[in-house]
Amino acid sequence: MTIRKAQKADSQQAAVLIYDAIHDIGEALTGETDHDKVLQQLAAFFQTEGNRLSFENSYVKVEDGEVVGMIIMYHGKDAEKLDETIIEHLRAKSGDVGAETEKEADLDDFYIDTLSVAQDHGGRGIGTALIERALSEAKERGYPTVSLNVEEENTGAKRLYSRLGFRVKKTIMINGKNYHYLVREI
Repeated sequence: MTIRKAQKADSQQAAVLIYDAIHDIGEALTGETDHDKVLQQLAAFFQTEGNRLSFENSYVKVEDGEVVGMIIMYHGKDAEKLDETIIEHLRAKSGDVGAETEKEADLDDFYIDTLSVAQDHGGRGIGTALIERALSEAKERGYPTVSLNVEEENTGAKRLYSRLGFRVKKTIMINGKNYHYLVREI
């Protein structure tokens, strides 16, 4: 299974996977509701260094030259800095100087922001392999915990994360929906 560091050139395929995973959060982060415009802005964020959705924070699973899975991760203490580009975009787009992003990660955790596998590649261990890559990355960097958020109703994902040792720490609200904040110790 080939998992590699993401590259700027992966942006179009990555944008689709990001949007598949975060749906309405993608709209909130881009300030767009039109599907094509959301994808265009997600691809732009992916190509831009220094933001949460950047290729710099991502690994991809590639099969036959196609990105079929991806994971975006960074340390929670870096989230505020990584959101600056997105906040600047939202402020410029809306004219609202108070535009902000929601806090998703605790400061102490290595955070999995987005995990996505193409629908026609699901059930083949790609998601598990990408999470294991995140756990390895956290261990290599000396971080003791890895966290992620999962929508309360997403029973399939919760089952996977539980099997991989993640436990519910708390419930938070993101974009008006309840999410379980899950943590795993390394």
